[in-house]
Amino acid sequence: MNRLRQLVTKGWFDQSFQQIKPLYMKAVRIAWPAALEGLLISLISSADTMMVGTIGPAAIAAVGLTMQPRMILLILVQSLSIGTTALIARRRGAGDEKGIRACLEQSMALSFLLGILISLTGLFLAEPLMRLAGANEDSLTMSVQYFRIISLGFIPNSLQLCICAAFRGLGRTRITLQTNLVSNILNLFFNYLLIGGRLGFPRLGVQGAAIATVIGTVTAGVLSLYFASHMDSPFRYRVGVPRFDRATMDGLLKIGGASIAESAFLRVGFMLTSRIIASLGTVAFAAYHIVTQVSSLSFTLCDGVSAAGVTLVGQSLGAGDELRARRSVTVTRHISILVSLALMLVMFIFRRNLAQLFTSDEAVITAASAGFLVVIPALLPQNGRVVYAGCLRGAGDVRYVAAIALIGVAILRPLLTWLFSFVLEPFFPALMLAATGPWFAFLLDAIVRNTLLAHRIRSGVWTKIKLR
Repeated sequence: MNRLRQLVTKGWFDQSFQQIKPLYMKAVRIAWPAALEGLLISLISSADTMMVGTIGPAAIAAVGLTMQPRMILLILVQSLSIGTTALIARRRGAGDEKGIRACLEQSMALSFLLGILISLTGLFLAEPLMRLAGANEDSLTMSVQYFRIISLGFIPNSLQLCICAAFRGLGRTRITLQTNLVSNILNLFFNYLLIGGRLGFPRLGVQGAAIATVIGTVTAGVLSLYFASHMDSPFRYRVGVPRFDRATMDGLLKIGGASIAESAFLRVGFMLTSRIIASLGTVAFAAYHIVTQVSSLSFTLCDGVSAAGVTLVGQSLGAGDELRARRSVTVTRHISILVSLALMLVMFIFRRNLAQLFTSDEAVITAASAGFLVVIPALLPQNGRVVYAGCLRGAGDVRYVAAIALIGVAILRPLLTWLFSFVLEPFFPALMLAATGPWFAFLLDAIVRNTLLAHRIRSGVWTKIKLR
C-alpha cells in the first residue's frame, strides 16, 4: 500500500495514462465504425434467419448449412485481404503513398480473378458442397437453391472485401461502415419483400432470402468501387490492368499465404464441427445456428476492436515505433474486455427471449437457451483471442496465428464437440449435451487459443517481423 501511495503521489498513473491516452482515442475512432459495421452485418444476418425461421426449422438449418461452404470458397480472397490491410498499414506508417496505391491496384486485380473462380465453383458444385456440409433430406434442396443464388454475388463480394481491407489499413473504417450500412438495409428490405411475398412481390421463401443477399452484395461492391475511385480517395483507383511489382507481391504473398493456411484450418474445423452437429438432427442444428447468430454479435463487435489493433500495430511498426505497437495491443484488449462484459450481461438476462426471436418451436428454444448459458463465460477468452490474433496479423505474424487455428479449431474443437455430444451425453442427461456440447467445446477452444496467443504477444517476437 505504501508503494501504491508513492506512485499516486508522484503522479505516475497520471503520466502513464497521458502517454497512452491518444492511443485509446485513436483506437476508439477506428474501432467504433468497424464494430458498428460488424454489428449491423450480424443483425442483418440474424434478421435473415428470423425471417427464414417463419418457414420452419428445416429452413433455418438450410441457410445455416451454407455458411461454412461460402467461407471456404472465400478463403483466398479473405487471405489476400488480410495481406492488403497489413501491407497498407505498414506503408502508411512509413509514409509510402505510392506503395499504398500500388498495393490496392494489384490486390484488386487478383480479387477479381478469384471472384470469377469461386462464383463458377459455387454455381456448379453447390450440391456436393451442401452434402459435404452435412445437409440431410429435410434441408438439401433448400440449401442448394440458396447457395447457387448467393454464388452470383461472389465477384462484387470479393472486390468489396479487398477495398474495405485497404481502407482499414489506413484506419478509414467509416468507409466500410457506410458501404455495409446501405447494402444491408437493402438486404433486409428485400428479405421482407421476397421471403413472405409482400407488396405484390412473389413469396419465394429461402430463394427470396438468397436473392436479397445478392442484391445487398452487389450494392456493397459498387459502393466500394465508388469510394476507392472517388477524387477525394487516398487511392484514386482507376479500372485497368495494374503493373505488378515484386515488393508488393512479396508482401501480399508473405502474409496472404500464411493466412490461407489459417483460413483453411478454420474452415475445415468449422465444417467438421458443423457436420457433427448436423448429425444430431434438425432441432439440434437449428438451435446451434441460433446461438451462433447471437454469439457472433460479440465476435463482430470485438472484431471491430481488432481492426483498430491491426491498423495501429501495422502503422506503429511501419514507423519503427515498437513501444507504441505494444501499447496498441494493451489498449485494444482493454476495450474488448469492456465490450465482452456488457454483452455477457445482456445475453444472460435475455437468453430465452433471444431464442424466441428466431423461432416459436419450443424444443429449439429450450436447446438454444441452454447453449447460451455455456457461451456466456466463453466470451472473455474468445474476444481476447480475436484481438490478439488481429494485432499479430497487423504485425505480419500470421504463421503463428495459423498454427494456433490448427490446434484449436481444426483439431481440438471438432474432437471435443464429438466427445461432449455423443460420448458423454448419455452419462449427463441434465446437461443437455446434444445442445450444449458444441458450446463446451467452444469454451475450451477459446481458453486454449487465448492463452497461446497472449503468450506470443508477451514474447515480443512479432515486433521483429519485416515486410517488403
